[in-house]
Amino acid sequence: MSKFFTYEDRLNLQKKLKESMSIKAIATDLGKNPTTISREIKKYSSEIATGYPGYPFNECKNRFNCRNKNICGKDCSRKATLYCKLCPYCNEHCKDFVCEVCTARFRPPYVCNGCEKICKCSLLKSIYDAEHAHIKAHNVISESRSGLCVSEEEIARLNAIITPLVNNGQSVHQIYVEHENELMCSEKTIYNYIDACLFDVRNIDLPRKVKFRERYKKPEFKVDKGCRIGRNYQEYLKFKEKNPDLAEVQMDSVMGVKGGKCFLTIHFVESSLMLAFIRDANTSQSVIDVFNGLDKVLGNELFSELFPYILTDNGSEFSNPRAIEYREHPEPGASYHRTNIYYCDAGCPYQKGACEVNHELIRRIIPKETSIDDLTQTDVFKMMNHINSYKRKKLNNRSPYETFSFLHGEEVLAKLGCRPVDAKDICLKPKLLKK
Repeated sequence: MSKFFTYEDRLNLQKKLKESMSIKAIATDLGKNPTTISREIKKYSSEIATGYPGYPFNECKNRFNCRNKNICGKDCSRKATLYCKLCPYCNEHCKDFVCEVCTARFRPPYVCNGCEKICKCSLLKSIYDAEHAHIKAHNVISESRSGLCVSEEEIARLNAIITPLVNNGQSVHQIYVEHENELMCSEKTIYNYIDACLFDVRNIDLPRKVKFRERYKKPEFKVDKGCRIGRNYQEYLKFKEKNPDLAEVQMDSVMGVKGGKCFLTIHFVESSLMLAFIRDANTSQSVIDVFNGLDKVLGNELFSELFPYILTDNGSEFSNPRAIEYREHPEPGASYHRTNIYYCDAGCPYQKGACEVNHELIRRIIPKETSIDDLTQTDVFKMMNHINSYKRKKLNNRSPYETFSFLHGEEVLAKLGCRPVDAKDICLKPKLLKK
C-alpha cells in the first residue's frame, strides 16, 4: 500500500471525513493502511479559531452563563458591551477566563469535519482541508530535501581527519584513498563540505582547486535539512501576532573577502540598535558561540527578555537553530529554552528589511570585498558605537543608543559593549578603522 497522497486522495479523504466515516472504512476505500490515514490527518490538519454565525470564537468554560460587562476597561463602541462574551477579545481580558478544550479532537478521527455540533461550536477546531494539507505536505518535502543532512559532531570528526592532512599539502583524493573507512562518505561529499565552508580548510588550501573556474551557481548547503520545518516565515507571522508586545530581533551575516573573517549582526528592530561580532569563519558553531557568550554576559533572564524571537535568513551558518534556542547549563531557576528562531522565505531578504537597511551604514565604513581579517572585536565595537550613535529620523531624531537606553537602561548597553559617541566625533568613513 502506498503511503503517498495525491491531491485527489486528499480530496476524497476530506469528503469521507465530512461523511463521518471511520478511519478504518476510509483506509479500505482509499486502499491504504489505517495508520497511514491517521498519520495524514494528525500531521496535516489545521487548528482554526472560529465561532459560528452571530457568535465569535470563545473557548471559555463559562461562556453560556457569563454576564460580565466592560471587561477590557475601555470605552468600547461595540454593541457587544451588553455582554462581553459576544466580543472576540473577551478571552484575552477576562480574569474569570477558564479554557475549555474539546476532547473529541484527540479521539479518532481527530478532526471536526464530520461533527454534528460544529455549526454551533465556538471552541478551537481541528479541520482537515485538502488544499491546505497538500500545500503543507509539499512544503515539508521541499524543505526536507534541501541541503545536507549531517550533524555538528560528524563535521567535527571529519574536520579533525581532513584539515591536518590538507595543511600538510595532501590532496583530498590522497586523503580519501588512505582514510576511506574512517571518513564513511564519498570523495565528492568532502569537496561539497569544503565548498560550504564547514571545515577549517578552504578551497584556497587546495592547490589545484583554486585554478578551476567557479561554477555559475553553487548549491545551498544546510547542516540540518529539517531546521526550517516549524520555523518558516508563516510560523513567524503567527508567533508575532500572538505576541505583539515582544520585541523583534533580526540576525544576518556580513561578509568580508571570500573565505576570510565575517560579522554576525544582531539588530533590535524597535530601537534600531545593531550589534556586530567578528567570526573567524562563517560556520554554525561560530554563531552558537556568540549566543552562548551573550547568554553568559547578560544572564539567562535578561537574555530571554532581550531575545524573545529572532528572524534570520537561510544561510548555512544558521542551520542549527536548536543549539541557539536552548541553553545547555541554565542558571538555577532559569529555563532551558531561551529564544525562538524563525527563517525568511528563500530569496526574500526584504522580510528582514530593517537589518538589511542598517547594513548600509556598515558598508560606508567597510565597503564590499574589503578584507576584515585584520580587525579585532575592539575595532568592531568602535565601528558599531559610531553607527548606534547616529541619529535617525524614524526614531524622532534620536540615536539607536539613546532609544535602547530609554527602553532597557545604560547597564545593559555596557554589558553589550556599547558606548555613546558625541555627534561631532561620529565618522562613517573607512578612515574610522585606520586611525
